[in-house]
Amino acid sequence: MRTSLIDTDILSMFFRNDPEVIARFASYLARHKKINISIITYYEIMSGLIHRDAQKKMSLFLNFAAKNNVLPLTEQSVKISAEIYAELRKEGKPLDDIDLLIAGVAIAHNLVLVTHNQKHFARIKKLTFEDWSQK
Repeated sequence: MRTSLIDTDILSMFFRNDPEVIARFASYLARHKKINISIITYYEIMSGLIHRDAQKKMSLFLNFAAKNNVLPLTEQSVKISAEIYAELRKEGKPLDDIDLLIAGVAIAHNLVLVTHNQKHFARIKKLTFEDWSQK
């Protein structure tokens, strides 16, 4: 199991106690000790929790984030994201900025992106991804 970056949808499934995702997290953590998320995923989770005023879930998330790795945007990851944007735009298959930035972080750190959103991320040729919500 390669070092991975967890996308927002998979992290949400983890916090909703999806049994397949929970099992995959446990297997991953046995090898790698910490989960990697991007600052973009951190933002997406936080904005949803603040919007719903979900204080208990917010506390759980902040505790999770403090024990794991939150990877920042860097000049390199943003450059990669911008290159992907330009390539997909030329092909007439653009993606939203959030997905592009997450992909850029994954590629810049040579990480496998763990996502349930295969339809969108399959457009990015340089990206390796897998879905932990399926066996």
